[in-house]
Amino acid sequence: MNDDQIEEFVDSSAVKALGSLLSASTDEEVSSSAIVISTAFNVGDAFKKIVDVSSDGEEKLNFSFHKNLVLLIQKTWVEKSDEELKAQVLYHLDEFIAYLNKKSYKEAYPLFFSIVDDVVYLMFGAQTKTKSFNEYALRIDPEFGVFWWYMKNLPRTADWSEFKMRAATLLGMYFLANY
Repeated sequence: MNDDQIEEFVDSSAVKALGSLLSASTDEEVSSSAIVISTAFNVGDAFKKIVDVSSDGEEKLNFSFHKNLVLLIQKTWVEKSDEELKAQVLYHLDEFIAYLNKKSYKEAYPLFFSIVDDVVYLMFGAQTKTKSFNEYALRIDPEFGVFWWYMKNLPRTADWSEFKMRAATLLGMYFLANY
């Protein structure tokens, strides 16, 4: 998916903000970029409270994210062969939340990708493994497609500050907690 395709669904400022987030070297740049991206998820003002380390918004998000993802995973009908994957995702989700509670974002960040990939697979099946899934996601559910664009543009491994990993992860969590 290229920038022209995504700009049919989000403002060009969000596309630029993602580039800024990826290259940001200060906490201020990370925060402001993440807030602009959050507007593409239609959660701009609410996310400001989450990314602000002095508020209790992150604690509430962790609880809401965990609760809503557990419900989503449990309610998703899967083939018998994917039952083990459901159990594994629930285990990883608990592990992920434990990392967040310890403020260990460098450990939580890569696990977040595993959880998202597995949950999206449980929801959409083998199609998630195809090259056309990005465009398919935008067509069937533009809000989810924008989230998927965001996730696909984040590096799976990064040598970022804890704050940057925190902001990138919380932004993805916020979308899923409210999806």
